[in-house]
Amino acid sequence: MKFSPSAVLALTSGAFLASTTAFLVPTTTHKAFGVVKPTSSRPIAATASFPRSTLLSSTTADKTEATSETYEFTSDVGRVMDLIINSLYSDRDIFLRELVSNAADACDKKRFLSITDDAAAKEEPNIRIKANADDNTLIIEDAGVGMTKDELINNLGKIAQSGTRAFVQALGEGTADVNLIGQFGVGFYSAYLVADKVTVITKSMQDPNKAYQWESEADSSYSIKEVSPDEIEASSGTKLILHLKEDASTYLDATKIQELLQRYSEFIEFPISVWKEKTEYKQVEDEEANKNLKEGEEPKMKTVPETTEGYETVNNQKPIWLRPPKEVNEDEYKDFYKSAFRNSYDIPMKYTHFVLEGQVECKAILYIPGMLPFELSKDMFDENSRNIRLYVKRVFINDQFDDLLPRWLKFVKGVVDSNDLPLNVSREILQKSKVLSIINKRLVRKSLDMIREIAETEDQSQYIMFWNNFGKYLKVGIIEDDKNRKEIAEYLRFFSASSGDEYTSLDKYIENMPEGQKAIYYVTGDGKERAAMSPVIEKLKSRGYDVLFATEPLDEIMFESLRTFKDFDVMDAAKDTLKLDEDDEEAAKRKEELNRENVDVINYLETVLSGKVEKVSVSDLLTDSPAALVQGAYGMSPSMQRYMRAQNVASGVDVSALNSMNKVCMEINPKHPIIKDLNRMIKEDKESKSTEDFAKLLFDVAGMTSGYDIDDMSSFAQRVMKLMSTQEDDGTVPEAEVVAEKKEDPEEEPTAAEVEVIE
Repeated sequence: MKFSPSAVLALTSGAFLASTTAFLVPTTTHKAFGVVKPTSSRPIAATASFPRSTLLSSTTADKTEATSETYEFTSDVGRVMDLIINSLYSDRDIFLRELVSNAADACDKKRFLSITDDAAAKEEPNIRIKANADDNTLIIEDAGVGMTKDELINNLGKIAQSGTRAFVQALGEGTADVNLIGQFGVGFYSAYLVADKVTVITKSMQDPNKAYQWESEADSSYSIKEVSPDEIEASSGTKLILHLKEDASTYLDATKIQELLQRYSEFIEFPISVWKEKTEYKQVEDEEANKNLKEGEEPKMKTVPETTEGYETVNNQKPIWLRPPKEVNEDEYKDFYKSAFRNSYDIPMKYTHFVLEGQVECKAILYIPGMLPFELSKDMFDENSRNIRLYVKRVFINDQFDDLLPRWLKFVKGVVDSNDLPLNVSREILQKSKVLSIINKRLVRKSLDMIREIAETEDQSQYIMFWNNFGKYLKVGIIEDDKNRKEIAEYLRFFSASSGDEYTSLDKYIENMPEGQKAIYYVTGDGKERAAMSPVIEKLKSRGYDVLFATEPLDEIMFESLRTFKDFDVMDAAKDTLKLDEDDEEAAKRKEELNRENVDVINYLETVLSGKVEKVSVSDLLTDSPAALVQGAYGMSPSMQRYMRAQNVASGVDVSALNSMNKVCMEINPKHPIIKDLNRMIKEDKESKSTEDFAKLLFDVAGMTSGYDIDDMSSFAQRVMKLMSTQEDDGTVPEAEVVAEKKEDPEEEPTAAEVEVIE
């Protein structure tokens, strides 16, 4: 059979011809592989992996061999096999993915060549897998392009590349390039992960009248002999017989094989069938019950099991990402999401289907889930969550590549299929490259577009649902994604002092700002209610300013990273650096005068609260509260302090240093009656215990309303009870006494009901 020059040219270029770069070799030596000399010095070009490398031979036809011939592996092949068995693959399950992928490539080549071969065009390429427990073998057979004898030798026995030894040395030094996917039979050699002997029977499209058997026990040699062409049922193809190791018997289970195929090869475009035993239940007449059946009566039936064996196709689902988006309807996208991500209860909120062309070719579908995935509800960055499924030529590679999407988009699910991704030789590690960077940017761009579309819908309940589920991820995006920070900020939502139960955005906040407001203000608190209690809000409400509520520690870090939004500074209202009248000389003079008038109160509070406050100052912006606690320029909010303290306790770190670093600043309202009372008490007797307790209680209440915890609850309770009771002259509370009512019988004990507590 002859092929046109154009067909031969196609096979020896582009996708059908792998690079001849030296192959990765091991740094250790397997005991089964010695350094042996090749049996032939004839130069043979290195080719791609089997059967990726099943190129058409331009040599003369093979001579018929009636007996088995033994060949020695080249030393490099032996070392490659050693690498495969010992260190290249982290999971032996990978062998099935590799062998099925190779079989699919062989089928793909046959389909291409069938363009010039009418006979072959009538035959549909397929892949069949059968486990035989009797002889402990697993058979993987394809109706692909097949191989000639020379191709068997070239592809599975030799690597004639002069730079191999130098590459070994570079590997040992850690400078070798391992971006060698698909070269020199590595996929085929993965069979030795589970087999101690491999038999290959193949029949080539070039000469369908001859078939050859290649066999090796993973030692220093292999044998080739001619066998009957009837060994291969199709017009051409290859059959791999894996003689499994003792510890690989699990791969004789058809259910296990089907599970691996659905994981790795679900979207291979050629039919993959597995030999299975099936039990079906049929209705048949019950002869025993029908013995006395009267004429005209319907015969009684019974259900009996019927066991059959045969091939069953396991990859019925087609990869919809390969179809043009306009040809896929909404139901198909949703059904694919449910099946691909094994979530039949979730309906995606949004999806996007796109093709990346040009320098990098990539097809992808991304989804925003309708609900927070269960695994992310426990840990928002769960390492075991599998959100993006990576495919290369429809073959599943991995679903835990962190570099495909930044972690702030951990909730986005999808599939990415590209022929250009730089995988390492085992296909399990994605290499850093410009290609990856381009794909990453496009995935982020498409994810942001989906978020924007949800945010712009008329039904805002959809975005509220999105925000409640995934808002914290956008906050992480503000912190970690410098390039997209400004855009992500547009999608942030907060409660505020004037929004009630409705969320407000930063854009809406700016839109409602009164004239003269120069910044965006926020206040921290454990929840909306606690944040609303903060007395520092009074400073801003007195000016008509709104205040955003930052209700979790992540918000504080996020705002520190954001800093500005559309020419407005983002400022913490609970910092003593907040100045609303920087350019107002009269306000500055008024505040300076208030400080002089209340110097006694300021000095007294700084003395009594020494160690607790950094300084005390007068504020002319507090309206309803007598005092408020604020942090210095570099201090942490109460919420953040609690979070950091919990983290330190959990890790066994001393928290005393944290407490000393975050001394608060106290601001007092000189117009408030409580401050005036304190001023009077100081002038009358600043040494009394009552005055000291009054000052400390003022600090405790300011701390509670500002979101701080009370360190000494016992002392706080005592101070409150003093206010609730009649005090002695020295300010102390008399002890409660227990007395008994007088009884006629002095020896009779009082009952519990007769005990009276009096002051």
